[in-house]
Amino acid sequence: MSYAEGMALLPFIIVAVSAVATMLTISIYRDHRLTASLSIAGLALAIYSFPAVFSFLPQRVTALLIMDNYAFFFMGLIFSATIAIALFAYGYLKKRNVIQEEFYLLLLLASLGAAVLVASSHFVSFFLGLETLSVSLYALLAYLRTDERGLEAAIKYLILAAVSSAFLLFGMALIYAQFGTMEFAKLAVQAAGADSGGLMFLAGTVMVIAGIGFKLALVPFHMWTPDVYEGAPAPVTAFVATVSKGAVFGLLLRYFGRPDIPLNSSLFLVFSIIAVASMFTGNLLALFQTNVKRILAYSSIAHLGYLLVAFLASGPFMIASVTFYLVAYFVTTLAAFGTIIFLSDGDGEADTLEHYRSLAWSRPWTTCIFTAALLSLAGIPLTAGFLGKFYVLSAGVHSSLWFLVIMLVVNSAIGLFYYLRIIQVMFHGPEDDRSDYRATQAALFPIGSITLAVLFFLLLWLGIYPGPMIEIIRQLVIIR
Repeated sequence: MSYAEGMALLPFIIVAVSAVATMLTISIYRDHRLTASLSIAGLALAIYSFPAVFSFLPQRVTALLIMDNYAFFFMGLIFSATIAIALFAYGYLKKRNVIQEEFYLLLLLASLGAAVLVASSHFVSFFLGLETLSVSLYALLAYLRTDERGLEAAIKYLILAAVSSAFLLFGMALIYAQFGTMEFAKLAVQAAGADSGGLMFLAGTVMVIAGIGFKLALVPFHMWTPDVYEGAPAPVTAFVATVSKGAVFGLLLRYFGRPDIPLNSSLFLVFSIIAVASMFTGNLLALFQTNVKRILAYSSIAHLGYLLVAFLASGPFMIASVTFYLVAYFVTTLAAFGTIIFLSDGDGEADTLEHYRSLAWSRPWTTCIFTAALLSLAGIPLTAGFLGKFYVLSAGVHSSLWFLVIMLVVNSAIGLFYYLRIIQVMFHGPEDDRSDYRATQAALFPIGSITLAVLFFLLLWLGIYPGPMIEIIRQLVIIR
C-alpha cells in the first residue's frame, strides 16, 4: 500500500483504532464516562482528519474502495450523526441498570461498517461493510437484555436480515456470472451494452434491489420496521433511521447513479412502483398508530419513497437533491428521536401519545423542538424538511416525472395529518397531575440538552439559509 492510499484510509484507521482502544479500555477499567468520551473523541478525530486527507483524493484503494469527495461527505455525515447518538445515549444509559460501556464499542463498529459502504466500489467491500453494520446492529437492538420488546426486535431483524443477505449474495453471484466482474464502474459500462438484457443480469439486479430494499425498509421489504423501531432502545432506533439507511442509500447512489435510468426501462418501472407503494403504505399505516416510534417508523418508509423520486430523476441535479434531502432527514430525525430519548426515564421510553399529552405546559422548550422536527418531517416552510422536499420535487419536475411528483404531493398532504395529531396532543389543555412527572422524566445529563439544541438550530438554519450546505454538496458530492 502506498503512502497516498494509507492517508486516504486515515479516517477508517482512526475509527478502527478507536474501537480497539475502547475494547482494551473496557477490559482493563470500566468507566461509562471514559468509554463514551473515548468513542466520541475517535469519531471527532476522524472528521478532523478530513482536511489532511483531501490533498490525496481521489484515491482508489485496490478495486474495493474509492476514496473521493463523495465518500468523505457521507462519512462526515455518518460520523457526525453517530456522535450525536452517542451523546444522547450517555444520558439514556446512565439512567438504566445495564452494562453501559460495550454500547459505544458496537456503535463505533456499526459506524465503521456504514463508512465502508459509502466508499465501496466493489461487491466485496459492499457486502463486508453491510455485514459489519448489520452484525453490530443485531447486538445493539437487543442491548437492553431485560426488555422483551428489544429482544423480539433483534430476533426479527436478525432473521430477516439473514434472508436479505442471502438474496443479495445470490444476486451478486448472478451478476458476476453475467459480466465476470464485481466492480461498479465496469458493471455500469457492460450493463449499458447489448448483454444488459441477459436473464441472469435481470434476476441478479432484482435480488440486489431486494437486499437493499430491506435495509432501506422500502415496500414490500418494510415489515420489520415498525416492530424494530418500537422495540429497540431509542438511541439505536435513531441510528437505524439515520446512519444505517443513509449509508445504504449512499451506496445505492454510487451503484445505480452513474448512468441515468432510462424512463422506458424495466428498472425505472420497478423503482417507480416501489416509490409509490412506499409513500402510500408508510403514510396510510401511520394514520392508525398510537405509538410515536411506530409513527416515525412508517414515516421513514414514506420518506424513503420520496427520496426515490429524486433518485429516478436525471442529471447532476439528482445527486444534489438526494444528498440535501438526506442531510435534512438526518438532522430532523435525530431531533425527533432525541426528544424521545430526552423524555425517557429509567422505567421506560416516552413512546406513546399519552406520554406527550399536555407536554407544552410542562416542557415548553422540548415541545418547541419536537414540534419543529415534526413540521420539518411534514415539509412545512422555514424547516430543513421543506427545502429537502422542495429539491426532490424540483428534481422530479426537471425530469418530467409528473406522476411521481403528483404522488409525492398527495402523500405529503396525507402525512401532515399524523404529524399534526402528535402536535395537537402536546398542546392539549394542562393536566396538573402530570406536571411533576414531566419534570422528573426529562431530567437528563446536560449534554443531551445541548445536543438537542444544536440539532434544533441546524433544523432551522437549513430551512432558512441553506446556501452554504448546497454549495458544499455541489462541490463535494460528485460520483466518480
